Amino acid sequence: MLARLSRLLMERRFRLATAESCTGGMIAARLTDRPGSSDWFDRAYITYSNQAKQAMLGVPVELFAQHGAVSEPVVRAMVGGVFLHSPLDAALAVSGIAGPGGGSEDKPVGTVWFAWGLRVGADGRELVDTACRRFYGNRDMVREQALAFALAGMIRLLEADG
Repeated sequence: MLARLSRLLMERRFRLATAESCTGGMIAARLTDRPGSSDWFDRAYITYSNQAKQAMLGVPVELFAQHGAVSEPVVRAMVGGVFLHSPLDAALAVSGIAGPGGGSEDKPVGTVWFAWGLRVGADGRELVDTACRRFYGNRDMVREQALAFALAGMIRLLEADG
């Protein structure tokens, strides 16, 4: 999966950033495990708290009050924040509840929201896709599944736009 993502980013000469909450930098770490990742990976925002999402990415505080940190509007805003604060072409964002606590009836443990974004066209418009998944297992299992889904989603978006 990493080889495929690397190839797609390099073919388009895109550089990627991550904005991570529940994965705590795991995605960036996995990406940079790959030799040559400096050709296509640029930075990671580890925004574990709502305050970090607001301060580092400009996520509006109103979104937390209206939707909660684990929501489509928040991950969309996280991707938007990456684009606002960097000249990059590709971004992915993750916010979820890895457990064992923190879940609710509406958002049980294992709920994770994802957003993937590309800057495309001469005008640099932003193409953003989102998804929500519920993963099962312990904290490590939820985070590993989120990592795999995040990478697969970035590949899907690059292939669909390519």
